[in-house]
Parts: sequence; structure tokens; C-alpha cells
Amino acid sequence: MAEQRVVIVTGGGTGIGAATARLLCEAGHHVLISGRRPEPLRRLAEETGAVAYPSDVGDPGAATGLVQAALDSFGRLDGLVLNAGIGRGGAVGDLSLEDWDEVMRINVTGPLLLLRAAIPHLLRTRGAVVAVASVAALRNGTSNAVYATSKAALLQLCRSLAVDYGRQGLRANIVCPGWVRSEMADRRMARFAEEAGLEGGGMAGDIVQGGGVDSAYAETTRILPMGRPGEPPEVAEAISWLLSPAASYVNGSTLTVDGGATALDPGTLAFDFRIEPRGEAER
Repeated sequence: MAEQRVVIVTGGGTGIGAATARLLCEAGHHVLISGRRPEPLRRLAEETGAVAYPSDVGDPGAATGLVQAALDSFGRLDGLVLNAGIGRGGAVGDLSLEDWDEVMRINVTGPLLLLRAAIPHLLRTRGAVVAVASVAALRNGTSNAVYATSKAALLQLCRSLAVDYGRQGLRANIVCPGWVRSEMADRRMARFAEEAGLEGGGMAGDIVQGGGVDSAYAETTRILPMGRPGEPPEVAEAISWLLSPAASYVNGSTLTVDGGATALDPGTLAFDFRIEPRGEAER
């Protein structure tokens, strides 16, 4: 087995964070999972053997305590997955300052606080950091001002780590998922389904029949090259690889895990038609 590592995963109770923690534990590594809700953490800890540490990543004391918990439990720290995040909708002119402050506190200040506590220990082990940003860090959508801004800031925060500490052996990379089935995305899809009238079976055309959330995922991803949403384990595999020695010369990189979304030119969608073979009589 590969060398056993100690990894902290924030936002580790559900979704991408939980899938990452599960994958790392299955590989024999020690994992500490944090999040604001104790119950999902407890369930995952019982399932995988991870250590649960309920905390708010935007709290300076919690950041220090989480790193100390890793040291107390395992004596070292090799990896950090910055996955915790929240979203709030709104255009620039509509956002409340309260929403702006809360999103930036969780999505940017929280990772900063945890990094400041973790860097000395990661330098000792020549460790690795992976930030879970979003394709919103690279491309924007309507009414997404603060979320996109926060994820772009997180991306550059981790690039700064790569530039400032790379010579000391610390690697820092960024994963940018697209639509991935998770609690956070499910809530957005439920709102979209209600707004678009997809509840109770969906709409005609290319939309998959089924529950409103399933129909919303189908509608929002049908133009993607892969034509479907991602699953948390698919992003977890990318995170696990970036943490591993297999990615030893990968530093400051941004890996999109988005089904090809950012490879697509939206200006060409109007030309997306299908050519069908002619029938025998037409040949």
C-alpha cells in the first residue's frame, strides 16, 4: 500500500467532501472531516473510520483546533482539501452586504484561516492542498456574483500557495467541478424545477421524465458534451490523485471536472443539429 497520509477534508459530511473522505479512508489514509452539521459527520465517521470534527471554517479558533486535532490524533498533517462552501444568488446590484460577507467568510476567509494554521505542518511533510472551487471561478452565470467571485478568489489563493511555497515542497492545486449531484446542487435544482414547472414528471422534449430534481439536472446538463451531471466520487478521484505522489510535479494547476462544460463554445449552440443517414429510397 502507498504511504499512509493524514488529510483534513472540510465540508466533509456530504457531497464531494464525503466522497473524498470515503475514498481516502478506503485507501488506508487517516482522514479528519469537518463541517457545521455534526450528524452527517458522525454518520460518515461511523461508516469509514474518519475522525469527525464539527466546526465552522470561518472561525479562527476552529481552524486552529482542526489542525491541532489532526496533530493530536496522528502526529502529522500531509494533505488539506478545502471543500466547504456556500452559495447565495443575486446580481451585483441586488446582493445584500450580509450575503456577500457570509459567502466570502465561508468560501475565502475560512480557507485562509485554515491554511495559515496548516502551512507549517504541511511544509514539514512536503504536503499537498486541493481547493474545490467551481467552473463558476472560470465562467459566470446570471445572478451568481458573490459565489463566482468567491470561487475565483479561492482559486487565486491556492495559486499563491503554489508560487510562494513550491520551493519548500508544498503543492497546491484547484479542482473546478461543474454540476455535480450534491445537497447544495439538489437545492438549486429543486428551485429551478419549481420555477420551470418541472415538478411531477418534467416537460416534453429532451428532458428526462421523472422527479422535478432529476428533470432539472437533465435540463441543465443536456447541452454538455457528456450530457449528464457528475457524481461526487468522480470529483473525489481527481482530488485524491492531486493529493498523491502521482501528481508530484503538478502545482498551481486548475483541473476542470465538468463533463466538458468549459470546453464548449456557447456561441456555437445554435448550430448544434444532427445529420441523419438518408433512407434507401433517397440514395
